[in-house]
Amino acid sequence: MKKHVLFALAALFALFPSYAQKTTQTENVILITFDGLRWQELFKGADSLMVDDTGMIESSGSLLKDFWHPDPIKRREILFPFFWGTIAKEGQLYGNRAYGNLVDNANKMWFSYPGYNEFLSGKADDERINSNDKMNNPNVTLLEHLNRLPAYKGKVMAFGSWDVFPYIINEERSGVPVNAGFDLAEGSDLTEVEKTVNRLQSEIRGPWGGVRLDAFTHSYALEALKKHKPKVLYISYGETDDWAHEGKYDHYLWSARQTDQYIREIWETVQSDPQYKDKTTLIIGVDHGRGITKTSWKSHGQSVPEGGQIWLMAIGPDTPASGEMKTQGQWQSAMVAKTVFQLLGLDYPEADAAPAIKELIK
Repeated sequence: MKKHVLFALAALFALFPSYAQKTTQTENVILITFDGLRWQELFKGADSLMVDDTGMIESSGSLLKDFWHPDPIKRREILFPFFWGTIAKEGQLYGNRAYGNLVDNANKMWFSYPGYNEFLSGKADDERINSNDKMNNPNVTLLEHLNRLPAYKGKVMAFGSWDVFPYIINEERSGVPVNAGFDLAEGSDLTEVEKTVNRLQSEIRGPWGGVRLDAFTHSYALEALKKHKPKVLYISYGETDDWAHEGKYDHYLWSARQTDQYIREIWETVQSDPQYKDKTTLIIGVDHGRGITKTSWKSHGQSVPEGGQIWLMAIGPDTPASGEMKTQGQWQSAMVAKTVFQLLGLDYPEADAAPAIKELIK
């Protein structure tokens, strides 16, 4: 009888080797992306070329008190207090090209849909993903792969400001619920917060047709984190890219700093909840870069040489507190997918995906 039990256990571990070999502490993952936030602001703060240019801001001198300091180290701390006050001390930041620490898109499109596909699926697909059209993604994202597993089924959620995310994540096929664009919270058990955000979003449309204000995306995601306790949560904030396309550097900076505060709130919520505290890894990235001149800063894509220059950061129980990474090397956002699976003690099901970020896991 004992031999039969041992044989059955051996067979079980053979079927699920990842669970048997799990050595990480991460049980939950939160993925967050900024749309089009440059590495220059992340690592150097407000850009001296634009911070007081009347062509880029509404009122001359209006940003200097809030964002300017001659020391770029101080400037970046002013712009991103959570990133540099917490993640830089307890996690890792990749992408400061001044040190040869390079993070780039694997795709060569350098705009949103290809960038998000790469971040979520683990590989570029320039042949099929070469526009921002509302086309269901033929690739399976890491969210969908996880949602197929019994341990994560129904515990994966996504929120985005851009109304193309249901297609990028392929909500129809994946079964991952996606609240994006001007979607409202749904269900018979809405909280008072969700009811209020639904009403406000219906009344305050914002300046763009396909992108809602990030305050609504954040509010829905934060309430879902508290209410549904997902094991895997993806949030995409979109305002920075849209303000940049309009050439409004002041709004770009305000939005960037506000998003830093949104992410602080997500992290503090996680660390105050026993289900998540010290068992959750937060990974933050961006879909693409943008130009470096007053004209090209507004744009990205193949015509902008810097459009594929991006960054990544992470904090969690399995990530060494290395801070700002200064080692020379090349990383890509495509590496996120396998990294997430390794953190969860799982094997990524697609062999051709980019390798995991080995420095990010102890």
